[in-house]
Amino acid sequence: QVQLVESGGGSVQPGGSLRLSCAASGRIFSSNTMAWYRQAPGKERELVARITSVGSTYYADSVKGRFTISNDNAKNTLYLQMNSLKPEDTAVYYCKYNTNWWGQGTQVTVSS
Repeated sequence: QVQLVESGGGSVQPGGSLRLSCAASGRIFSSNTMAWYRQAPGKERELVARITSVGSTYYADSVKGRFTISNDNAKNTLYLQMNSLKPEDTAVYYCKYNTNWWGQGTQVTVSS
């Protein structure tokens, strides 16, 4: 079993920044892949960014240059630094561990 708890969501104006965190606990393996997904109302869930335990990263084109994914293996915590936020970034953001485990999601709203 793996438990994932996201935090850091909220409301921000366009151009603002937020930092999401995802604390993982349970059967965490040293070799893993963690990712952030998001789901906007009426849309499918999409991959935002992904990072492996050795630091290899992937970003969706829509967030490249604005978002940064990182992890602290000692704390089993995943982060997503989101800068230059746009209204289209509004969504529920989910943390994912490997292929099966999801967090409960945290709401991000970008609006003036």
